[in-house]
Amino acid sequence: MPKLWNSDEELFGLAGRELFTAVVGDAMDKLGLVHQFLPPRIRPLRNDMIAIGRAMPVLEADAFEEISGRSGPMSKPFGLMLEALDDLRKDEVYICAGGSPQYALWGELMSLRAKRLGAAGAVMSGYFRDMHCIAALDFPTFGYGPYAQDQGRRGKAVDFRSPIEMEGVRVNPGDIVFGDVDGVCIVPREAEEETFAHALEKARGEKAVRKAIENGMSAVEAFEKYGIL
Repeated sequence: MPKLWNSDEELFGLAGRELFTAVVGDAMDKLGLVHQFLPPRIRPLRNDMIAIGRAMPVLEADAFEEISGRSGPMSKPFGLMLEALDDLRKDEVYICAGGSPQYALWGELMSLRAKRLGAAGAVMSGYFRDMHCIAALDFPTFGYGPYAQDQGRRGKAVDFRSPIEMEGVRVNPGDIVFGDVDGVCIVPREAEEETFAHALEKARGEKAVRKAIENGMSAVEAFEKYGIL
């Protein structure tokens, strides 16, 4: 199969126009990558939000008191969160895990800075806040939902651009993060070409199946003819 894209920009544009997380997940199933969806409680702030880009993982840890007189991430109000935020690059997704879900990991001003840097979205195993402001910015944000309690005294970012896990799903720097209303999946860098080629083939095939069913073909006949349903 000829390659259908020559850059991340072309791939992400193609995926945004033609693909959705379900068909990308199906393509990974075919390749034996069967545990690539993040937990289903990670939802978009707004149902029409779509995020696709390279992962910039951030590792969070709970904090129980302000620590002074020491060096390192735990001595700072947010740990390395501000440094991680400023390190975002174009078409990257800030993806954060590690702390307990007792505080918000993302908010309005973080969204504003990320959008200014050209980032593609934010995904977290936790809450966000300033929901209406983020919605007005139209910045794709995924998490457990809105919750106002601040992370400043409760959690710290302790590392970034290092691998993280979300309930057994590994996220490496540079993997592709793809999120929509049906969920968020992680496409490993080493499997991205095969995954998206298969996903595009299936998505285009599904259009033919849809048309056939609309014209009266049974589900059995459609599956026998196209191998897709």
